Amino acid sequence: MLLKIAREGLGRAIAFIDHATRPTPMQRTPEAQSQVAEAVASMALYQYFACPFCIKTRRALHRLNLPIELRDAQRDPEHRATLAREGGRIQVPCLRVDGPDGTQWLYESNDIIGFLQARFGADAVAEQAG
Repeated sequence: MLLKIAREGLGRAIAFIDHATRPTPMQRTPEAQSQVAEAVASMALYQYFACPFCIKTRRALHRLNLPIELRDAQRDPEHRATLAREGGRIQVPCLRVDGPDGTQWLYESNDIIGFLQARFGADAVAEQAG
């Protein structure tokens, strides 16, 4: 119990520091940002507020300027049940990507960030323009 309280307190401190030191969001033209918003409408990030790996992932979302829906799998029993039932395990962060071939569940912050960076980062934008 004491460990859980300490972990939650540390997570909240990290979340506060994250909020105070947020990176500058990637700038896009309004048209390009509209296309990005449309592309991420089929995505949702299952996360816990004070989880350090979730904070890392949310920082990447902010930096990449991606308006992906955040779903609290810690405090919302419906989101937690969906994550367990459809994703296969309760582990956060987890990015749900709904596509024409079905739903993909990406676990691990580095994998999620790599996926989003490849699709929406500066290199992807340069590739699409060129």
